[in-house]
Amino acid sequence: MLNRYRTTPRHAETGGDNGEKTRYAASMDLITTTADLAAVCDRLSRHPFVTVDTEFLRETTYYPQLCVLQMASPEESAVVDALAEGIDLAPFFALMANQKVLKVFHAARQDIEIVWHLAGIVPAPVFDTQVAAMVLGYGDSIAYDQLVERITGHRPDKTHRFTDWSSRPLSEAQIVYAEGDVTHLRDVYTALDADLRKRGRSEWVAEEMDILTSPKTYDADPARAWERLKTRVRKPKELAILMEVAAWREREAQTRNVPRSRVLKDDAIGDIATHAPTSIERLAGLRSLPKGFERSKWGADIIEAVQRGLARDPRDLPKLDKPRHNGNGSATVELLKVLLRMTSERYAVASKVIATVDDLEQIATSDDADVGALKGWRRELFGEAALGLKHGRLALAMEKGRVIRVDRD
Repeated sequence: MLNRYRTTPRHAETGGDNGEKTRYAASMDLITTTADLAAVCDRLSRHPFVTVDTEFLRETTYYPQLCVLQMASPEESAVVDALAEGIDLAPFFALMANQKVLKVFHAARQDIEIVWHLAGIVPAPVFDTQVAAMVLGYGDSIAYDQLVERITGHRPDKTHRFTDWSSRPLSEAQIVYAEGDVTHLRDVYTALDADLRKRGRSEWVAEEMDILTSPKTYDADPARAWERLKTRVRKPKELAILMEVAAWREREAQTRNVPRSRVLKDDAIGDIATHAPTSIERLAGLRSLPKGFERSKWGADIIEAVQRGLARDPRDLPKLDKPRHNGNGSATVELLKVLLRMTSERYAVASKVIATVDDLEQIATSDDADVGALKGWRRELFGEAALGLKHGRLALAMEKGRVIRVDRD
């Protein structure tokens, strides 16, 4: 039997337009048993799509702690207590793996990461409303509540956005909030999907979903941990040490299930890579490390990581720097930025989803750059014009106070 926090349909107040309060009914109950979860997942699986969201904590852990999960079909919604005693989430994972049901998320990466970590599967097929919104010109990485308001006119209640979802029992207001996340998402998805079909852009979003549904996206391989660091290193020796220390930190964070920064902060890794301390005394001289850190077991581990880095063959390391621009490379990048902005405005597509600054820098260097902006719909929309601008087949000019493109013979 469902764990009923109520015996009658509940009503909740949320902020409406112009600050007014809107009351609405919601009779859904909190699911706390495997049997009830299996039953609702079976019903949801009969529909072409389900909307999905999760509430989790990860402030003190490496891996996110799933606390609540929400789902909705066109006919019903469900909020599941993922921390309920004895509950088995296998029916939910089976639904996520069901190829006949489209899973709709907003900003899907973290939600998918949770499923990947707990079940070793990546939900598919997937539709990310944030990506779809960028393709349709709603701006770069629009927030969920803003997208809901722009499409439905409803202003979601943000009161419980940063609530402690691990605390039990869940309050009535928390359940209402969680349910609203997936019921509003149904309307958002329906509107975006229709607009994508109307504009012939459904395949654009599908290409992005290939990345989201690739297991490589969620593979936290310690050997690749250095890639997420913004720390700049200039010498092969420094890169080798950076790679080894970053890999050590990743393994330590995973083993202890603590955030990376609890083990070692990013700036400290950069400092270690630059100074290459091979003794406890030299490690103690780094100002980026906490006082006394060198005397801990971690201090000895870092010295070993530094020594492993120094022993690596520089020929086996990744290239440090991107190819340098020749001649007027920097000016070319600036012109490409202008063209990108023009393209974004003309086609109502967020510039971020068309090309990144890194894309532009690589295009300025090579016509055959392996970047997204020179592939698929992006090449048609922007890439060909970018190459034309680079080689003088296209020019930018001012006309009546605005920048225009001019095709040249």
